[in-house]
Amino acid sequence: MPELGAKAGEKRAKWLKIELSASPELVDALSNFLTEIGAHGVFQEELESQAPEDFTVSRQREVMKAYLPFDIRLEGRLASLKVYLESLSGLFPELEEPQFTTEAVVDQDWGEEWKKYFKPLRVSKNIVIKPTWERYAPAGRDIIIDIDPGMAFGTGQHPSTRMCLEAIEDILLKDRTKEKWRVLDVGTGTGILGISCAKLGAERVVCVDIDRKAAEIAQENVIINHVQEKVEVINRDVNTIHEPFDLIVANLTAKILIRLRTHLMSLIENGGYLVISGIIDQNRSDIEAHFFTSQFTPRNIITEKEWICYVLRKGGN
Repeated sequence: MPELGAKAGEKRAKWLKIELSASPELVDALSNFLTEIGAHGVFQEELESQAPEDFTVSRQREVMKAYLPFDIRLEGRLASLKVYLESLSGLFPELEEPQFTTEAVVDQDWGEEWKKYFKPLRVSKNIVIKPTWERYAPAGRDIIIDIDPGMAFGTGQHPSTRMCLEAIEDILLKDRTKEKWRVLDVGTGTGILGISCAKLGAERVVCVDIDRKAAEIAQENVIINHVQEKVEVINRDVNTIHEPFDLIVANLTAKILIRLRTHLMSLIENGGYLVISGIIDQNRSDIEAHFFTSQFTPRNIITEKEWICYVLRKGGN
């Protein structure tokens, strides 16, 4: 691959920006698929702006942007995306076929794009996610999570992340059966969920991610939020972790969750919780078949659009 504008002797991360336009009905499915194939920072915007009085008019197209790393898997990822778009067209012939364009960029361009779309966002009753470059005046019992996403995925804007935050906030603030909560955040990304757990009162939080860059960014965000005494970031496979936890939160995909199910369930203490998200409605039956057991009972099911978050408790009444 060419150096794409890098100066002599300067090493800069190279990315392929995907700009995809699609019918609003397909946006969530496409967002999930882009994440599954390794896209970083998936976000969306309306193709055409609307005046306030036009909000009742249905949107015809939306634009999604995502970034794929320039590596040996890039060609395969693009091929998978093309096949997926063709399959969507076959499943929904009444909708206009999604279209996408690509553009090679370097990391600085990617960071500037994020700053346009990442603003302070209240994601639950008490939690506000704020980019480090924005100002925000907290009110009442607001818990502010400062995030610099870098090249990792996770800003709290996606439904699966928001539902996880709602679930862990409810557990950590309302369940008084545990004096010192021990939490595991699987696939931590930018560290939002783990950092939130620490600020909600958890005694020990382990954030694990197999992506080295994500782990580095999560560690930086831990320091930014001054929770390094409570939060440990680990760059390795969760299957290498064997200590017990009172709460495990895993915002992944249905396929990965099912693969990790046995190990994650074995790490949870009796009376502890498992929060799983990143699940779309079409995978609901598979997830429930694997996770609804005599040992784990569903305590809450949170939904937003076609996304689902499950809260399970081990042996608890």
